[in-house]
Amino acid sequence: MCAALPGAACSDPWGGGHDAWKVGDKLFAVVGAMDTGVSVKTPDIETATMLIEAGAAERAPYFHRSWVLLPWSADEGEFAHRIQASYDLIRSKLPRKVQATL
Repeated sequence: MCAALPGAACSDPWGGGHDAWKVGDKLFAVVGAMDTGVSVKTPDIETATMLIEAGAAERAPYFHRSWVLLPWSADEGEFAHRIQASYDLIRSKLPRKVQATL
């Protein structure tokens, strides 16, 4: 899903087998070395809290509270939506010149 997004690139910035998906050098999705799911950015802490309380996500370890962990057992539609939303959020904050090249 991440690879299909314009300008998305995967790296392992911390070593140890992390898949860090970036757009314009900014993270939008991460699969940790423990491979329990994918962590994504939400618009704010309130959205992350709501997803966690609804049971759709978990607190993403080592990330800001606006990030959530979607376990592999989550619905594929939820994965697609949350990855796209995270990508869109991060991409929208990039400088316009960078956005234009993606």
